[in-house]
Amino acid sequence: MTAVDRTLLDQAVAWTRAAGELTLGWFNHTELTIDAKGDGSPVTQADRAAERLLRELIEAEYPDDSIHGEEEADKVGTSGRRWVIDPIDGTKAFSHGVATYSNLLYLEDDEGGAVGVINLPALGETVAAGRGLGAYFDDAPCRVSDHPTMDGAYLSSTAFELWTPAHFGAVRDAGMELRTWGDAYGYALVASGRIEAMSDPVLAWWDLAALTVIIPEAGGVITTWDGEEEHIPNESGHYSAIASNGRFHDELVRTLHP
Repeated sequence: MTAVDRTLLDQAVAWTRAAGELTLGWFNHTELTIDAKGDGSPVTQADRAAERLLRELIEAEYPDDSIHGEEEADKVGTSGRRWVIDPIDGTKAFSHGVATYSNLLYLEDDEGGAVGVINLPALGETVAAGRGLGAYFDDAPCRVSDHPTMDGAYLSSTAFELWTPAHFGAVRDAGMELRTWGDAYGYALVASGRIEAMSDPVLAWWDLAALTVIIPEAGGVITTWDGEEEHIPNESGHYSAIASNGRFHDELVRTLHP
């Protein structure tokens, strides 16, 4: 596959950091308003403002590109490229003053995923990747951990609503350390080699898209909970993900989804 133009990666990182800087104006602010969307999920004025900024930046530079975002209607372009925006991934964390929320941006072209960015504004960290360019942690190349087995590896998950006692027992029996460094932050930790695995049984596409570029470019593997490499939504329209350093991925899939 063709390596993406480095300019696109640099622009995506700069734009996502700008959106993150904007959200900090509402972070831990007493006047933050939290509304409920139709599906019950929370949304704030920071989510809406960050997406609006990203759309304006993209449209000014690439007016013919399509845009798919969480908070606004789709823009259908003619270039064959599409940007996917999650203005705040981890709105629950953001609205509770927890610094692990992020801004996500993804670009796909006629060869598939091209650019992915996880920006963590309250932590001052960015993990990003471009197809054929590798992955970067704060602009320095990064790779997944080389920990070889599940025993002693760190597995994180956003939430445990769909976990059963059998899941917890299997992870414990495998010797894994289980943590809750959730949302896209967990995938940033995998890509930068700070933990070995991350799982989410339920995701939306804007939660997942950037990760499908970042994890492979960092040397890891990301699949569905069934172990499928192609991320196709289930009947409810949601996705799932297991990301790892790739050393024991199949075994991890069998543990979480026997």
